Amino acid sequence: MTAMLCGQAEIELYIESLANASSRSNPRISPNCNQNSWALGCQPGWACMVSGTEPSDGPSAELVPQRAESCRPCCPGFFCPRGLTCMMPCPLGAYCPLGTLNDTTGLCDPYFYQITPGKSTACGAADSWADIVTTNDIFCPPGHYCPSTTQKYNCSSGHYCRKGSTDEKKCFWKNTCKDNAIKENLTFYGIILIAILGFVLLLVYNCSGLFISFQVKMSSRSRKKAAKRADKSAAARERWKLAKELILRHEVPTEGFGHAYNQADTDRAMKTNNDKLTFSGVVSLATEIRPRRPTLEVAFRGLTLSIGKKKLLQCVTGKLSPGRVTAIMGPSGAGKTTFLNAVLGKTSGYKKDGVVLINGLPGLMQSYKKIIGFVPQDDIVHGNLTVEENLWFSSCCRLSKGMSRSHKVRILERVIESLGLKEIRNSLVGTVEKRGISGGQRKRVNVGIEMVMEPSLLILDEPTTGLDSASSQLLLRALRHEALEGVNVCAVVHQPSYTLFNMFDDFVLLARGGLIAYHGPIYEVETYFAGLGIKVPDRENPPDYFIDILEGIVKTKMRGNVTPKHLPLLWMLHNGYEVPDDLQKDLENIDTIRELYTVRSISSEQSSEEQSENTDSVHRNLSQSNELLERKTPGVFAQYGYYLGRVAKQRLREATQQAVDYLILCIAGICIGTIARVRDDSFGVASYGYTIMAVSLLCQLASLRSFSPEKLQYWRERESGMSSLAYFLARDTVDHFNTAVKPIIFLSTFYFFNNPRSTLRDNYLVLLALIYCVTGIGYSFAIWFELGLAQLSSAIVPVVLVLVGTKPDLPRVIRELCYPKWALEAFIIAGAKKYSGVWLITRCGALIQGDYDINDFNLCITIIILYGVLFRLVAFLSMLKLK
Repeated sequence: MTAMLCGQAEIELYIESLANASSRSNPRISPNCNQNSWALGCQPGWACMVSGTEPSDGPSAELVPQRAESCRPCCPGFFCPRGLTCMMPCPLGAYCPLGTLNDTTGLCDPYFYQITPGKSTACGAADSWADIVTTNDIFCPPGHYCPSTTQKYNCSSGHYCRKGSTDEKKCFWKNTCKDNAIKENLTFYGIILIAILGFVLLLVYNCSGLFISFQVKMSSRSRKKAAKRADKSAAARERWKLAKELILRHEVPTEGFGHAYNQADTDRAMKTNNDKLTFSGVVSLATEIRPRRPTLEVAFRGLTLSIGKKKLLQCVTGKLSPGRVTAIMGPSGAGKTTFLNAVLGKTSGYKKDGVVLINGLPGLMQSYKKIIGFVPQDDIVHGNLTVEENLWFSSCCRLSKGMSRSHKVRILERVIESLGLKEIRNSLVGTVEKRGISGGQRKRVNVGIEMVMEPSLLILDEPTTGLDSASSQLLLRALRHEALEGVNVCAVVHQPSYTLFNMFDDFVLLARGGLIAYHGPIYEVETYFAGLGIKVPDRENPPDYFIDILEGIVKTKMRGNVTPKHLPLLWMLHNGYEVPDDLQKDLENIDTIRELYTVRSISSEQSSEEQSENTDSVHRNLSQSNELLERKTPGVFAQYGYYLGRVAKQRLREATQQAVDYLILCIAGICIGTIARVRDDSFGVASYGYTIMAVSLLCQLASLRSFSPEKLQYWRERESGMSSLAYFLARDTVDHFNTAVKPIIFLSTFYFFNNPRSTLRDNYLVLLALIYCVTGIGYSFAIWFELGLAQLSSAIVPVVLVLVGTKPDLPRVIRELCYPKWALEAFIIAGAKKYSGVWLITRCGALIQGDYDINDFNLCITIIILYGVLFRLVAFLSMLKLK
């Protein structure tokens, strides 16, 4: 018997032939057999002994030995494939009884179990040789188990036995298995799991709004109480300030505090009302110096911006002073937005000439961005947050990190009160799909986002557009209140009413070509133009009338040969500015030019004195330290916490979209689990391929919502100095919830409808890594492309990568660059690990054919996760560099 066993070389020949698809249609032939002459041992079910001079094992085991002696039928418990002339042990899970001599053919029928219900020891002939070489027909049949190579038993009640089972598996619940069951019916558990998940999702969907509303009300109530305490503290601070002044004025040691003042001053300083002012408190506050808001004066001399030969700004000279509200007006296309970009230092892509001074010194505006507020023309706010949440988030991330919460609350309440947002503070701002507050209220929220960070320079691009007269005046009063705090306020305004126009301090009138026609106090503008012969008619709005003059809509006769196009030139001459070369020729066409530009009113001289005093105060302010100008806002980790809370609220308010995503995943799991079942002979390659394709496509499309809808909000926050890293990490962290839940949602239908051999745990790990990977790819697409193109790419790329990664004909390097290759390998290995007994034969062959290693499961999961990390890194870098 031992001489008839296959040696190492013969077993390798047999195993390798299983991995070769071509050998399945051609007989495997050893040197003992050839096509012309078949010895008896070459027939299926026969084996021969090795000659006495050549052992089957030993130093020459790597070569197929010569077998031609004592050919006889295979022993029970062994099988003899055709063309090997040796026998192999029948694996566990297979049933190989003793073969019988077929008198008709004169051959011994091969040893395999013909799958015939109700027969336990039938030994029949195969239809063709291919049925034998696959060894599928020697498996213990479904509904039976074979504990040894010569025994077979029916699967008992309450158990199930798959094809090739070596023992019977107990069903979790008896009713889930029928008699002689092939596998446990897990559909019932899937339905229960779906019901539980549905209940949880409905609970979250219905209660998330109530929870958020309750949390918003509690937070608002807490902030109101904090605001009241802050107001009381501010009142007490004023009295403490008086006490401090008394101490400093008398210049006495603190020990003599009680004896240094007259009784009247002491009583007035120590009046507490409910503030519980103590002696130690007064002394500690005596040395306290409350930091003032730094002031910024922006001056520009001969500022010129151009693209190619086209000049957008020409020789702009002037300044924006702190404590004043400046209105910028002009016809459409005059360069108002370009002027704001020049003030903010956003001149990349332009050719720039001239000098910009900050507090009298050259500098970069970007270094002061933490104390500069810019209100864009479009209302860029978060529609799925309330009014108060928008303002509070901005104040938390952009105010000084050393500022107390009570002080931040007081600032928030002041801004809400000044902008008239008190009644709608807990209302959602709203989006295009879901209406919230009105357009005018949204505009004021847009302004309030910048006001709550207490800027030193506040620039607004058309803040009154779309507002009625009352709302515009309310907004201007709030801006004037900011100016009283020393803020430099500059706003582009379109067609203000006369009342609104007079609420500004300074006026900048731009003509076409980026030239200034007037830049000075509001109360002098009519006097200046009257000196040029331009008088505003009765019941005519001055700014509208001046713009009509510049555009040539209104014809008027001015002194000399002056025309509207000469107004910028006259302003340069009026102030003694240098005239550019391309305007020198216009000097010859003006007769009374000297008389015109020497006209100055008394009020102008007074204004010059005021401006000089203001300049002196600014230069005195230069003695402030750089630390005062460079505000230290909360760090990355603190902002990460603020972002995390904000994104979590947004996700809870998007429960409907999340529910739709989960529902689609459930349907996809049912379809794939029902139609493309995992087959034992292929380890479910087709089924898992469809799974990778469907999950990648659905999860990648859903991940686009993390960044695509909020690009404008991100750009605004990035320009204001907020951390991009905190923003990215917070959104990715919240998305991890979906990354962890979506595999459960999909498997709740796919796994229980398909019932593969691999464990639920292994399937979950593969899907978890897969969704993490494709989410990172979705981030990159959302940042690279517009929403429509990103959706198209997310729909096409997973399909292409699955086809490329699972095609064995392509080079291995190309396939390994595709994440579906690793996901499919992980799925197959997870299933292959659960095969034993006779399945080891075909399992090894299938793994070799696919170039898989059964020990690489953890490697596959690691590589998929590394792909996810890589794509997140690419997405983050793209977010920093691209716009």
